Amino acid sequence: MTSAPHLFTTSPVVTADEQPRYPLRLRLRPKALTTGYVDGAWWPRSRDLAAELPALLAVLAVRLGEIPRVSYNLTEWDTTPAQISPDGVRVRLSGFWSRPPHTVDLIAGDRHRLTLLLVPPDTEPSAAHHTMMRAVLRGNTDTVEDLLRVDVGDAPESTTDVRETEGGQIPSQTTRGRELRR
Repeated sequence: MTSAPHLFTTSPVVTADEQPRYPLRLRLRPKALTTGYVDGAWWPRSRDLAAELPALLAVLAVRLGEIPRVSYNLTEWDTTPAQISPDGVRVRLSGFWSRPPHTVDLIAGDRHRLTLLLVPPDTEPSAAHHTMMRAVLRGNTDTVEDLLRVDVGDAPESTTDVRETEGGQIPSQTTRGRELRR
């Protein structure tokens, strides 16, 4: 017996554990010994940590394995539960007043720690892109405050920022330079 296609008259319900349908705005330094204050940069779309984390954890699990703990600065996020369970894995969320602002630490099961620069959700796209790209440069030793102090005049003006936020590819530095000279 075959069934007819189902037609929804309303949108299907989306649960908090479902993966978002938009690209994750994340940049990581290459996996190697690095210097500096952060290992990458993350530009979440909201200040709801419980809603933003499942997609981030899914992507970082490839690099770190299971991530049972996340620590963050309490001033950066709306009210957050003590734990979440994306994909059935319990993740403890530890908020601290003393955590450095604009950072999130993800602690893997083997105690490996990954510190991400937190680019505020309301940051203008070209400034956010510039900040994220600076944060992941090999050898970058800028502090979190220096990384967030973006002089947009230094940021390249191009359409790559729009493509990045919509999931497109970002051209290499040399390609981007050629686009600017046109």
